[in-house]
Amino acid sequence: MRTGTRRGAGAGAGLGAVGGGRRSGDGKAPGDGARSGSGGALAKAAAVTAGLTAAGAVFGLVRDQTIAHLFGAGHDSDAFLIAWTVPEMASTLLIEDAMALLMVPAFSHALARRAASRAGLTRQEARAQDPVRLLVGATLPRLLVLLAAVASVLIVAAPLVVGVLAPGLPDPGLAVECTRMTALTVLSFGVAGYFSAALRAHRSFVPPAAIYVSYNVGIIGTMVALHALWGVRAAAAGVAVGGVLMALVQLPAFIRNVGFGPPRAKGAPRCQRDRDRDRPTLIAFGVIAPVIFFAVFRQSQVLVERFLAASLPPGAISHLNYAQKVAQMPMVLSLMICTVTFPVVAQAMAGGERDKARRRVERDLALASLAVLMGTALVIGYAPQIIQVLFERGAFTHTDTEATASVMRVYGLGLLGHCLVGALSRPFFSTARPTWFPALAMGSGLLVNIVAGAFAVGWWGIYGIAAANAAGISTTAALLLTGLGSRIIAIQVRRVAISIGRLSVAALAACATGWIAGPMIPDPLVSAALGCLLVPAMFGATGMAIRALEVTALPGQLAQLTAHLTSQLTQRFRNVR
Repeated sequence: MRTGTRRGAGAGAGLGAVGGGRRSGDGKAPGDGARSGSGGALAKAAAVTAGLTAAGAVFGLVRDQTIAHLFGAGHDSDAFLIAWTVPEMASTLLIEDAMALLMVPAFSHALARRAASRAGLTRQEARAQDPVRLLVGATLPRLLVLLAAVASVLIVAAPLVVGVLAPGLPDPGLAVECTRMTALTVLSFGVAGYFSAALRAHRSFVPPAAIYVSYNVGIIGTMVALHALWGVRAAAAGVAVGGVLMALVQLPAFIRNVGFGPPRAKGAPRCQRDRDRDRPTLIAFGVIAPVIFFAVFRQSQVLVERFLAASLPPGAISHLNYAQKVAQMPMVLSLMICTVTFPVVAQAMAGGERDKARRRVERDLALASLAVLMGTALVIGYAPQIIQVLFERGAFTHTDTEATASVMRVYGLGLLGHCLVGALSRPFFSTARPTWFPALAMGSGLLVNIVAGAFAVGWWGIYGIAAANAAGISTTAALLLTGLGSRIIAIQVRRVAISIGRLSVAALAACATGWIAGPMIPDPLVSAALGCLLVPAMFGATGMAIRALEVTALPGQLAQLTAHLTSQLTQRFRNVR
């Protein structure tokens, strides 16, 4: 869903100055400063996004803790997690990957065309011919119809869906009931993802960053209120409620910044109105197919895991799920950097500023790798303590803790790969037309995952499934890293790889330290809390010793950011006085 319009020479400059169509009394659009793409604005956006992402992650942990406490790791939780596959797939397609990768550049290009075409137009004419509003009018209604149809089909075909996802499940009835409720998220997630893409292109980051807070609050509240009456079905109902909240939390900002499309010209012939409406249409299979296939292949890793685990003893799917959710937290937090800067990369590509895009991508890769590897060291080194603190209560036993922690350590081996795939895929989709290379790379990694998992599950059970996941995603990351420099942006692949290698050495030393030190303190909470200090300290010391550039430069970058924020606060205080 990407426009085929040629990019003008002034697209890059125009985009930074474009607001959401509303002007304040001083002639500036609300939030223009945040949309300028400056380092300070991006730092503020990253800080806000980090805070809300962290809050969403905390509520996500509370959600998983509530599920573990109420339903443990057995048949009921397995049935819900099979049904949860639908919203997980929908989230990847409609929020995190496909929708963002398609619509953020599309809205960025529409904003650039708006800036270039407004000269000489009256306010009414500019509103009627606004490329952004035309884009919304052409894409959003059709998207709603398509998603509603898909959700209806999933509700009707829920028994078939469960049979495909988990053919070895002994009693699929409960999973079918849960699937029919979670199928509603196809529509709500699609709307939420569309709103998020539009707002991020307008450099409005707060509402999109808040969606997972509202989502998890909806799930938790519904479970607490209805679990005694509905059992695990309350969790499925909570997923449906949370999906609606994801859209509602962004609706006011979307109306304020974007709108719902221009009114039709009353006197215009119908064919002309349709032509005007369809001009920005992006729904063309040849354009969206590479992004769709990439997103589907990426999320299919979860399908492979649950398909293979369905024939294992009850609780296997649950152990995989709890381990994966906790293990991927460092990856989710590290990718907030790329989420904030993706519109900047798209803007630079639209304006032909490839060197600016290259510098931004290299910086993002370095920072994201540093964050995820430090988190990986903590997750692997202190896995038993983390799982025990988070989940071991109620129906979740110590045996469940040991199994989940062991699986999480295996999952941790693939966290860098997951992070790099998320960071590297975005530049591929910032060009005028998306390329098939990411989909092919993701398909290759999925093939490795399937083959390795099919062989390993018979020998190592759930540990083999987790290891196959790590091998598959790491294969994709290596292919994307080598392919980006030669196809899209001329990043220095060798230098990036050496940098990541040094950070990996620092992470290995920190992980070994945590693995040894963790069991020395009997109390798991105290041990994990001290690990949050010990692991970063060892990571930083090792990084300094081996001269990892990102680690040695980090104190200076933090000092610069602190000085900038202090200056901003001082200036605001003076203005208030």
